[in-house]
This record gives sequence, C-alpha cells and structure tokens, in this order.
Amino acid sequence: MSDVTPELMFEALKSIQARLAQVDGKIDEMKQEMLALRTSQNAARQDVTSVFQEIAGVHATLVRHEGRLDRIERRLEFGDAPVR
Repeated sequence: MSDVTPELMFEALKSIQARLAQVDGKIDEMKQEMLALRTSQNAARQDVTSVFQEIAGVHATLVRHEGRLDRIERRLEFGDAPVR
C-alpha cells in the first residue's frame, strides 16, 4: 500500500467524480421521464372520467326518454296484449 500516491488518489477521485456526474445526469433524465409519464397518466385519467360522465349523461337521457315513453303508452292505453 505504500505505492499509493496523492496523484493516484486524485486520479481515482476524478474518475469517481466523472461517474457521479453521469449518474446525476441519468437521474435527471429519469425524473423528466417520470414527470412526463405522470402527465400522460393524468391526461388519460381525465379522458376516462370524461367518457364516464358522458355515458352517465346518455344514461340519464335514456331513462328520461323511457319514462316519457311509458307515460305516452299509458295515455294511449297501449298494453302488453298483442294487437289483433
């Protein structure tokens, strides 16, 4: 171990520092990718929520129309009996 010089240690530390800089860069890239994925996920979640709301609106309209049709049938005295 006596042949370890300060210059050798300095070179090793520079190498480690360079590798850490690369790791930091990769971590920053991964953070950006995760942020983009979260943004995409939130947009998809909003799209799904919008679709469900639209389906609920269509369902409410169908229920309303079904009620109106039932009232019309009762008023016109339509029954389930077959027409002759």
